Amino acid sequence: MNRQFRAFSLVPLVLALVAIAGCNKKPAAPPSSASTAPSASSSAAPAPAPVAQITATPNVISAGDQVVLTWRTADATSVSIDGIGDVPTSGVKTVTPTASTSYHLVARGDGGSADATARITVNEAPAVVVPTTSTNIEDDFKAGVQDAFFDYDTYDVRADAQAVLVRDASFLVAHPEVKVVIGGYCDERGSSEYNLALGQNRADAAKNALVTAGVAATRIRVVSYGKEKPFCSQSTEECWQQNRRAGFSIDR
Repeated sequence: MNRQFRAFSLVPLVLALVAIAGCNKKPAAPPSSASTAPSASSSAAPAPAPVAQITATPNVISAGDQVVLTWRTADATSVSIDGIGDVPTSGVKTVTPTASTSYHLVARGDGGSADATARITVNEAPAVVVPTTSTNIEDDFKAGVQDAFFDYDTYDVRADAQAVLVRDASFLVAHPEVKVVIGGYCDERGSSEYNLALGQNRADAAKNALVTAGVAATRIRVVSYGKEKPFCSQSTEECWQQNRRAGFSIDR
């Protein structure tokens, strides 16, 4: 009996000790926020890649001509063009390439690099044609064009005058920029009115010979001076012969 009583009396004591032990136990610490929060480096967006563009205006030129280069970039920290060097991130520059070439632009930034190219074609300059004759057309005209002479009181073209007019026509055909005036002249014999008409016929006869030989009629102007503007003032046959002519000059 006494043994049972002792056993029952010990139960409350054990329960009390268990309760005290449970009160003194520390609760488990919550998980660290550092271990569960995502890292800042893993959430940052990557830097954008650069964008580059370059154009050439015009892109086909002749040697010695100028070209305007225009370029634009985005998200670049440094820009360079082959043959030019470092340039601003956008700009305009005039160049004079001597041969066909390509202008290669490279843009670099935190997000990488980008490039663009402008191609320019350079054609050879046209060859300079060196004239084989004198640059003074007056001297060439005097050397290449001669007057045609006539017999007394006629406007028929003589054989020697015909040969002269053929050579005159050859010069004028070779120089299409030259226009000519043909003056009809007479010697002092006869009236002024008669000689004006005769001089007109002599000038027309010379013009017709040139047109037949291939000279455009629109390049020829005729005028009669009759006996009013003699080349020689002596009353001799030799002098009269000099005055019976179709004379040529450049039409201004």
